[in-house]
Amino acid sequence: MDENFQEEQFRGMIKFTPSLSKQRYQFVKDLVEKYKPKKVADLGCADCRLLWILKFCSCIEVLVGLDISESIMKEKMHRLSPLPGDYLQPTERSLTITLYHGSVAHEDPCMLGFDMVTCIELIEHLEELELKKFPEVVFGFMAPSIVVISTPNIEFNMLFPGVTLFRHPDHKFEWNRAQFQSWALETARCYDYLVEFTGVGHAPRGMENVGFCTQIGVFFRKCPQTSGFVQSVNSKETVYKTVFKAVYPSLKDEKYLQNTLVGEVISTAQIIKQSLLDHLMSEYEECNENTTERKAQLQSCFSKDISKLAVEKSMESFVNGNVVYVPLKTIFSFPKVNQLCGTLERLHKLIAGRVTLSSDGDALMLSTEQEND
Repeated sequence: MDENFQEEQFRGMIKFTPSLSKQRYQFVKDLVEKYKPKKVADLGCADCRLLWILKFCSCIEVLVGLDISESIMKEKMHRLSPLPGDYLQPTERSLTITLYHGSVAHEDPCMLGFDMVTCIELIEHLEELELKKFPEVVFGFMAPSIVVISTPNIEFNMLFPGVTLFRHPDHKFEWNRAQFQSWALETARCYDYLVEFTGVGHAPRGMENVGFCTQIGVFFRKCPQTSGFVQSVNSKETVYKTVFKAVYPSLKDEKYLQNTLVGEVISTAQIIKQSLLDHLMSEYEECNENTTERKAQLQSCFSKDISKLAVEKSMESFVNGNVVYVPLKTIFSFPKVNQLCGTLERLHKLIAGRVTLSSDGDALMLSTEQEND
């Protein structure tokens, strides 16, 4: 949930560096980098800031956000869309980001199969009946491997002058450390999880006894979810509304792989071509003494070199007329090309029809008269 109000209200009273929200997001990011989840859901995603941070984590392939406020998500969801650079340089991983409008008190099969679920500053916004349903939905139904829950520590409020009840007007409750730990331990016991307690936002020196400003529980599922359970809930009806979906370009998609490979092949061939032409021009200038006889000798020498290169064309690039022939074997030997296609046969397949090849299909043909082919 959005806690900007809270941090604005307390600015000048206690200053957190980095800001408390950034510390919470960094905590989640550190967990992601440690445990490498592929599918992550953020419940109460609000303005999608955490999802935006997590989309840069290379291990994540599926990101989902859920919030009860459709308008807030729609206002900020554009930040999750692919940028032009994502299409120009697709990554090897696939990434799909989806936002749903719905309540954490309702079960929906689209939330199954996640490795990690985050609930950052969410539970204190829930009504009593929603909070009662929350463990059953998250830990019983969704049953991810890791659940991260953060919530305000009311014991810290004594350090905020003027706070007589809760930090945010929408908070339905705020727990002290004992209350949160009691709830978390009982939830972990009921659904076969282990829980570790920590937090972010240190108290000023001499006031450490109040604990962290934000208390955090990290839950780890003891046993893998059984496939039988997943199958039994697949019949449940969809209750969430999809408000946004973005599928990022990926080299796992052959369309993007082909475009990237063709670009790399042409770029590599252009470098080889220019190197060959520069070498031949250098030899020409060395032989050129502005005499007809020397020019004739050069032409003869040049023709012999071309013939020799043509014979060895399976290994070397060569010039024939106004065309430079660059063997695919040579292009394939470059690491980036090799990494993209894997085999010479696949290189042939992916670039066929997208570039000009020699009659035998073994070499890329480039004109000597154009800067860009």
